Amino acid sequence: MDRQAVYKEIADFLVETFEVPEHELSPDADLVENLGLDSIDAVDLMVKLQEITGKKVTPEQFKSVRTINDVLDVTEQLSANG
Repeated sequence: MDRQAVYKEIADFLVETFEVPEHELSPDADLVENLGLDSIDAVDLMVKLQEITGKKVTPEQFKSVRTINDVLDVTEQLSANG
């Protein structure tokens, strides 16, 4: 799955699951500051990444995630490691 397809899937997930307004989404949007996600939402997002990649996301991998771009980077790393 290419980066744009993953972005679309993550964006759709954020809109549907967390009711994030679509106009607030951008690759540089901060998950907490701009989109209002909390730590429980982050767990749900980790589960979604695991569904997308078919691989377990470790807390260490997810700890540095701040923006949608960071989510995409982790997804690419997981996909490349398999």
